[in-house]
Amino acid sequence: MEIFNITTQSNIRTDFAITLLMHFLIDRKNFNKINLKLILVTGKTHEFLFLPETAAGDITQHVFNNWPPEWEDEAVDNSSKLRLIYQGRFLQNESILSSMRLPAGKTTVMHLVARENIPEPSSQGKVQGKTDEGGCCTIL
Repeated sequence: MEIFNITTQSNIRTDFAITLLMHFLIDRKNFNKINLKLILVTGKTHEFLFLPETAAGDITQHVFNNWPPEWEDEAVDNSSKLRLIYQGRFLQNESILSSMRLPAGKTTVMHLVARENIPEPSSQGKVQGKTDEGGCCTIL
């Protein structure tokens, strides 16, 4: 009877070790991916995993193709209407996640909005050139 007890305990330990190893391998597989938590204007959220070399346009296409059931009321008819906002700026479709230095294995929050057109990239940092046009006052 004692041998059976030892074998049973050993099997339980082995099963536990296998379960831990499986969880470790799954976590490790996703370790190099970026977890994006997307927030809609309504406040609803959903998380997606992406490789660092994924472009913003590919993300919106993936989200459109895998639209979460809990977002049914906010569905759009075309992926090109979806726009990502990160740190207050619209991402261009060509923007790559790794270029934003997002931490792999961590969760990054972005907003997802439906919008037909997006503004051109900001000209922040550019100095306005002088023109020959007058301002609000005329000097005589």
